[in-house]
Amino acid sequence: MKHSLFKNQSIKSFSDFFARVSISAIFISAIPGKINDFGRTAEYISSKGIPEPISSILLVGAIICLILGPGFFIFGENQKIGSVFLLLFLIPTTIIFHVFPFHQRAVFMNLGLIGGLIIAAIRDPK
Repeated sequence: MKHSLFKNQSIKSFSDFFARVSISAIFISAIPGKINDFGRTAEYISSKGIPEPISSILLVGAIICLILGPGFFIFGENQKIGSVFLLLFLIPTTIIFHVFPFHQRAVFMNLGLIGGLIIAAIRDPK
């Protein structure tokens, strides 16, 4: 196949943007619940064995990552920064909430997101 759809620069750019929006959608949708139910979410984090004051600090960090990550990932000059923010949120979240006890579906879905974010983080800039 000599002619590939993705050799067209405008289709390639649109596909890249659409992929970044699609990956970011899951993170963006999590923001309102964490902000609106801050106290309950901090209690849930504490229920996983993390001390109360630290759980609130971690939740603030998670909210910051959830806001900045998609912003940089979708619109930033360098999407690598956004990828790193999202990985800083997703990796600990997966370990804390889905590995013990093992939630197979959540772990594998998050591993797919982690893989996509790692690809975005290590790829050469456009």
